Amino acid sequence: MTRLSSSTLGFALAALLSLPAAAQQPPADYPSQPVTLVVPFPAGGITDNIARLVAQELGTAWGKPVVVDNRVGASGTIGAAAVARAPKDGHTALFTITTHVQMPALQRKLSYDAVKDFAAVSQIGISTSALVVTPDVPAKTLAELVTLLKAEPGKYSYGSTGVATTSHIYGELFKKEAGVDMPHVPYKGAAPMVTDLLGGHIRVAVLDTGTALPYLQSGKLRALAALGTQRSATLPQVPTFQQAGYAGFEPYAWIALFLPAGTPQPRVDKMSKAVAAIIAKPEVQKKMRDMNIEPVGSTAAEFAVVLRQDADTWKRVIDKTGIRLED
Repeated sequence: MTRLSSSTLGFALAALLSLPAAAQQPPADYPSQPVTLVVPFPAGGITDNIARLVAQELGTAWGKPVVVDNRVGASGTIGAAAVARAPKDGHTALFTITTHVQMPALQRKLSYDAVKDFAAVSQIGISTSALVVTPDVPAKTLAELVTLLKAEPGKYSYGSTGVATTSHIYGELFKKEAGVDMPHVPYKGAAPMVTDLLGGHIRVAVLDTGTALPYLQSGKLRALAALGTQRSATLPQVPTFQQAGYAGFEPYAWIALFLPAGTPQPRVDKMSKAVAAIIAKPEVQKKMRDMNIEPVGSTAAEFAVVLRQDADTWKRVIDKTGIRLED
């Protein structure tokens, strides 16, 4: 049996101990090429606009081009699938919304795992919403609305921003939890829904608070309950669904950034820290709030926890509503 000298053993041990520390250091040349932020939705929307804002700031900070690539289609799954298959080198990222963790429950046959195939980088921001009604609806509270809907089943329709969107999911959850009959009218976005809401074609909607605010202030709409874990800073006088006695309405809609799973953690952390620094800028925060998005800029570890929790929560909620997309 060959015996190693103490000096040889010491050298070998030192080399082994140095490996983890070295592995934790992000490469000095990262990023070494242009970085692509894949946005799985059309150009001109809120997600795309915030992605371009982050891309511009990130490119300036890193001294490398950061471009936005709109890979549109299939409720965001085309873009997500492209990033899941991308090289694990930190140069291709997914800039997406809550739909990412809703789709596995809405459409069973996906080519990727929304949690396992992605590395959480940062929760960029969140959007708050509320259940609103038109002034001619004789209900001042959520409890009064439930009583009204039970007394006149099918009379009051509610609008959503589209089939299987967060507003549709929450609308159907409310119907299930309250035991009411309220027909669903889907729209292609918030703008046409608000037009019909103000025109009296629908009487109830789940609407983001930023869009709703001017109509709430003018008395053209009335908010009865807010989504989320706490009252909205925009609508502090409006109780949450939880405060009104209904559970399951806690998850916020978010915008977030991912890299492919297997991307070296130092690169994930470097991107996360760079994005957090961008989101912390007052001018960036103002631009985001002007688009009705509350800035967050979480760490990779913090968002990883939110991601797992939301994936479980949305599966339970969606399974309860029975909403499904065609496979």
